Amino acid sequence: MGTPDRLIEATRELLWERGYVGTSPKAIQQQAGAGQGSMYHHFAGKPDLALAAIRRTAAQLRETTGRLFDGSGTAYERISAYLLRERDVLRGCPVGRLTMDPDVVASEELRAPVDETIGWLRGRLAEIVQEGLDQGEFSPSLVPEEVAATIVATVQGGYVLARASGSTDAFDAGARGLLSLLAPRGTSV
Repeated sequence: MGTPDRLIEATRELLWERGYVGTSPKAIQQQAGAGQGSMYHHFAGKPDLALAAIRRTAAQLRETTGRLFDGSGTAYERISAYLLRERDVLRGCPVGRLTMDPDVVASEELRAPVDETIGWLRGRLAEIVQEGLDQGEFSPSLVPEEVAATIVATVQGGYVLARASGSTDAFDAGARGLLSLLAPRGTSV
């Protein structure tokens, strides 16, 4: 891995752990094993590097999630795969956590890839719910955009509850509860 990639990966990890303010250039350089000159040779400064890291995090989330959404199975099965997938619940969502970072939210440029990714996620989920409606899988009273927002809110809220309690139980309960509400007739969760 080259120096720019090491710097981006170090920044991604530090942003997830510490947030923007807690991610100092010195910490990035130490974690990446890169000198100050290397950092500023490849990036204009911390905001530029943070933007590259946030974009990479967003792209990886889209790739991972997109594979689940594009997989085989019914709409319910693909939503279930997303809700029940392996994740580091107690660390939280690497993209969702950025929404709680005042410095990221205050910067239009840093916030943009976060907003775009959450919008993409909601849009893809709405498409899958619509597929389920078209196939007669879900109750016709469901509104795809509202269900998609509920799924994203359940996941992000589940992270918050899990982190607050120090246990994944609250996240798991939220996912199972939502799936029981979406379950096609005659299906058990």
